[in-house]
Amino acid sequence: MSEHQNSEVITKGKIDKAINLLKEQKPKEREDVSDRDAVRQMRRYIEKLTSDKYGYTYDEVSEMLKGLGINLSGSRIKYLVGELRKSSRRRHQASSNSDSSTSVQRAAENQQAVVESSEAEETPVKSTKGKSKK
Repeated sequence: MSEHQNSEVITKGKIDKAINLLKEQKPKEREDVSDRDAVRQMRRYIEKLTSDKYGYTYDEVSEMLKGLGINLSGSRIKYLVGELRKSSRRRHQASSNSDSSTSVQRAAENQQAVVESSEAEETPVKSTKGKSKK
């Protein structure tokens, strides 16, 4: 079995050009998005409408979207908005924790350095004066 019947010689120059071509490619625009991505993109508007100020229910938002061909039940929208809130809250807490743990770690490192330097000052230095080697 032969792998390539009519293949050309592939040079290093062609590979470099191919790599540059592939690097320059942008992501393809998708026509269809998941219900989670759709709600993620509409989240702030959904939250605004379902706030106390506007007073719409998730079912009413669902009805509005059905008119545009977006068929999500009110309970599904509510669930997805809740999931997005949870995940963004987790991300926010994780970034806050990593910031504080970094500063705690730096403080511990500084304290360790101080302890080590003070221990070095207290350690008596053995003198070899007066002792003769035979």
